[in-house]
Amino acid sequence: MAIFISRSAAETQELAERLGNAIPSGCIIGLSGDLGAGKTQFVKGFARGLGATDRVHSPTFALVNIYSTGRLPLYHLDLYRLETHDQIIAAGLEEYFSPQGVSIVEWVERWQGREPSSYRRIHIEVMSESARRIFYDNDGA
Repeated sequence: MAIFISRSAAETQELAERLGNAIPSGCIIGLSGDLGAGKTQFVKGFARGLGATDRVHSPTFALVNIYSTGRLPLYHLDLYRLETHDQIIAAGLEEYFSPQGVSIVEWVERWQGREPSSYRRIHIEVMSESARRIFYDNDGA
């Protein structure tokens, strides 16, 4: 587990972009952190690292946004509004835990199924209004 101190949204996006550049197909990234911690900022940078040109926004109400303009499809899930494993299954989100591309799952702690084989954790902790401590599985980025 590596730790990165981000002093701005731009630095958070830069770290995520480096990770997106190196990620192989089939990976699931579990993204956690409090409301306003910068999870969507992270996904914006990650999508840029994949070469996606889509506008990235939070899928809180849609549950999943799909970005397909990069070198791999990116599935951006948000489990915030779902409280149980059965609700996640009923919403049809289970398929994104075996992606043909990369899935990033915000509020991953709500997933109660087995941990996928190609799983990486990212946790964003708020330090101040602009600073974040980001814990991530280090894959060389």
